[in-house]
Amino acid sequence: MPAASSPASKTAVRSSNVPYIVKTSPIHGRGVFARRAIAPGDAIIEYTGERISWDEANRRRDDNDPLNLTYFFTLNDGRVIDGGVNGNEARYINHSCEPNCEAIEYEDGSVWIHALYGIARGDELSYDYTLVYEGRHTPAIKRAFACHCGAPTCSGSMLMKKNSARYRANIRLMQG
Repeated sequence: MPAASSPASKTAVRSSNVPYIVKTSPIHGRGVFARRAIAPGDAIIEYTGERISWDEANRRRDDNDPLNLTYFFTLNDGRVIDGGVNGNEARYINHSCEPNCEAIEYEDGSVWIHALYGIARGDELSYDYTLVYEGRHTPAIKRAFACHCGAPTCSGSMLMKKNSARYRANIRLMQG
């Protein structure tokens, strides 16, 4: 986690200078697109929403609709940001196996989406969701979490592989 304070404490983004726009995405539903060129490392948008415990997140999740998890953003302290409640446009940034953005959590608990490299005007913003689904990865679950990013290296899934070290680390975070 970066030691620096979050971008919000450094400068406020004027609404006339917002670097993104939300519109229909060829990947899935709505997407967030660069309104102008974005430089590498630029903070684009904070991921906002209600901060809740994983117990509350699991209570809210509809077992018949596992995609409700896609608005949940796990924090280092074990809590979750529910982007579906009081969230902003950041919740519409789609997953990609070859993302042009990354999510960075700061010491103050804020999460900002940053450009990994220069992004051209009109490009869709994306980051790797690194979704953890503890249940069995049945064919139905795999279809529900299918990736449609179109990247040459697309894994076909937004879910992390259960045998990866990253998956096990995220499970430990969720369990506190």
